[in-house]
This record gives sequence, structure tokens and C-alpha cells, in this order.
Amino acid sequence: MRRMRNVKIVATLGPASNDYEMIRALFEAGADVFRLNMSHGDHEEIRARHEIIRKIEKDTGRPIAILADLQGPKLRCGVFANDEGEDLEEGAKFRLDLDETEGDSTRVQLPHPEIFQALEPGARLLVNDGKIRLKVDECGSDFADCTVIAGGRISNRKGVNVPDVVLPLAALSAKDKRDLEFVCELGVDWIALSFVQRAADVEEARGLIMGRAAVLSKIEKPAAVTAFEDILRASDGIMVARGDLGVELPVQNVPPIQKRLTRLTRAAAKPVIVATQMLESMIESPMPTRAEVSDVATAIYEGADAIMLSAESAAGQYPLEAVKTMDNVAREVEGDPTYRDIINASRNVQRRTIADGIVAAAREIAESSDVKAICCFTQSGTTAELTARERPQVPIIGLTPLIGTARRLCLSWGVTCYIAGSVNRFKMAVVGAARAARTGGFAGPEDFIVVTAGVPFNVTGTTNILRVAPCDERLIFNTDPE
Repeated sequence: MRRMRNVKIVATLGPASNDYEMIRALFEAGADVFRLNMSHGDHEEIRARHEIIRKIEKDTGRPIAILADLQGPKLRCGVFANDEGEDLEEGAKFRLDLDETEGDSTRVQLPHPEIFQALEPGARLLVNDGKIRLKVDECGSDFADCTVIAGGRISNRKGVNVPDVVLPLAALSAKDKRDLEFVCELGVDWIALSFVQRAADVEEARGLIMGRAAVLSKIEKPAAVTAFEDILRASDGIMVARGDLGVELPVQNVPPIQKRLTRLTRAAAKPVIVATQMLESMIESPMPTRAEVSDVATAIYEGADAIMLSAESAAGQYPLEAVKTMDNVAREVEGDPTYRDIINASRNVQRRTIADGIVAAAREIAESSDVKAICCFTQSGTTAELTARERPQVPIIGLTPLIGTARRLCLSWGVTCYIAGSVNRFKMAVVGAARAARTGGFAGPEDFIVVTAGVPFNVTGTTNILRVAPCDERLIFNTDPE
């Protein structure tokens, strides 16, 4: 099943997409990666969805990636004596403290001593997705006296964001650690980390994952933006989580941050997802707004590897239409000559290795001749990711003996993966690439492909061969030495 686009689509599963028929329909409509949100659903529900995806993978013969998104620590205020909450007026004084007594119009519990340890006068506290804004006047180890900057109704257990300080909180809560072990045993391909503030958060998770899945860091806090380059080095991929970023930062800051993080991640040859509220209105409407379509298109023009649906596919009324809309927008954008101009202009890569040179040469050859595809033999997926970084004008075919590598590459721009048997001669690698190109509909017997591989075979990090080869196997056997 060849996608007629390069950008990948991530679809979140939930109550609206919970059975074989719907999940398969989403896959056939264009979903390349399915996201399991660990904030919703118990382990048995997650297990059932995982089993359905793997059955669809078996039935269609195509690798499918599964992304498990950990919840992360949730900071919430306590409860109020009035179940309906209290109205806070702008300019009023309001206290947050550790006292378990029910709250009123003057105070409420904030059961997170770590926040008080980090607060300083002048810091902001954002309640209920930033609808209520408080400024800290005075604080101690168990309290914060605040002035209400933006008022509104505060009620039981509303979320609290602390954008101005790095909190002494680990990115993994006790729940996250249980969930992480569960999904690793289940066999997911990517694990998304919430509440990342520093590279050490990623390293902690990587130590627990122990190579069983790739690590994707969600950038949703100002501290993560500040420490981004260190976080990127520690991660296998990045998600620009614009929802929380838009709460903790001025909304006008988010678009340039999105563009910068996308380019830096692409330059590192790692996949980047742009996420949150991409087609928000399609939760309740079969048609998106023009602004949403433009937003999706912007992420594609920027060169994102993937664009993501959250509630639109998990709980919305039109999950299938949302995936089809993303697919249609992607095809239209990638068919625009301006798209190729932008992608080429944004190619800013410092090439330092033989593999860097090989994939750059593969792109140059493909774009200056009538080559139909670039075929990458890859053990770990690195060669295919390096090729994807080049954003070539021809399709990328990833060939690997490892199903885990094939699944993970479902997140990478433009890569279509096939499971290939182990080879120990370059001639047979070329034959396998030619067969994949023909059976996948990428090329005919009269066409040519570029093949990249490494000798010795099946060893990570040895990409050192480039060959322009015919797709006609007779020509390969007649002209290639043993």
C-alpha cells in the first residue's frame, strides 16, 4: 500500500476508534502511526488496541508503528468547599498552600511541595489551561501568596502550569514507570515522554526502556525549549506539543518555535511530529476550518516528518474524515512547486561522515537523472533516516531484516519499509531492492534505482556503497560481478 505523499500521519486511538473495522479504515485512509494515549484507558484497553493494530499489520502485510504517549506528572489544585468552585476577580489576592482544608475564595491547596521549593516572587502560575493567571508576590516552602492577573472561575482539581521555573520533578511519575514497563513488554515502537525539562529526563527513560523502543521527547515546556539541543541529542525523535507550549508561552511565540525545532530536528536526521489542535473543529464537524487546513499545510511546508491527530481521531465524531483531510492536504501541498522550493532551501546539513556523503550523493544522482527511487539497506534505520533528512524528490524504500526497524521508520518522512531477508552479497542486495521497487509500484523493469548499503552486511553504521542499478534482474546478473 503505497502512500502518495511523504509526510506521515499519526492518529490517536480512543473511544471513537476502538475496533478492528475503524482502525483498519483509518490505516487504509492514510494513518501511518497509531498513538496510544496512556492518560486515557486502562492497560487492558491499551492491550486490546495493540492487538488490533498488530492484526491489521499481519492482514495487510505492511509495517505499522505504535506510539505510546506517557501521561507525565499532572499538577492540579485541591478541592473547594463549594463544589462549583469560586470566582477570582482580577487584582484580588489568592493563596496556594499545602493545607488539605477545602478551599474558598481566598485560598486552595496545591498538593505539590516541589512547586513551592522552586517558586520565586514574580513567577506566574497558570490555572485551567491558562484561563486564570496568578502572579506570585511572596512564597515559602509551603505557600505562595499571589495576585490574580486574569480572573475566572477556579474549581476542583484544575490543572496548574508553572512556566517560569524549572521544577524539581522527574518527567516519569510512578504511574508513568508502570505504564512504560507495560508498553515495552507489549511491544510498542516509540515511547513519547511528557513533561521533559532537561536531557537527564530523557536519559532516565532510556535507561528504563533498555532499547525496547525508540524515545520521543515532547517539547511542551519553556525549559525544554531552552534546553532543546541537549534534549534533541538524547532523543530519537521530537514532538512539538503546541497545546501546552501555547499555555506556558505567549501564543505568538509558538509558530517561530515550531519552525526552529522542526529544522533543528530535521538537521539531526531524527523524525519530528507537529501536534495538537491541527484539525480541532473536526471533533464535531465533518469539515475543518480554512485556518486549520492552513495550519496543517504550514507544518508540511516546514518539512515536518509527521502531523498528528489527537481528539479528532480518538473521541471525535469524524475520525475517518479527519485522516482523509490530512491525507488530501498533504498531497496537495507536496504537489505544489513552492513546496519543493521551500524544502530545498531549508536543507542545511553539516556532513561529517561517509554515510552523510553517500545519502547526499544518492539524492543528487536521483534528482539529476531518471532514477525512480532510493533503496536503503538498513539495520538500525539510521541510513533511511539520513536519506529522509535529504528530502529527495524520489521515494525512499527502506529494506531491513528487522521488523522493529521497519515499524519505527513508519514515522520518518518519505520512507516506505519492507522486510528483507538477510543478505551477505551486494549483488543479492541489489536484486532485493529491484524486486521491492517493482512490487511496490515504484519502478518498472525498464527503470533504474539507487541502492545504498554497507559492507559487511547486517552491521549497524557501515553505509559505504552506492550503486545505480537496473530494475531488470537479468541485467543485474549479467553485469554485476559475484
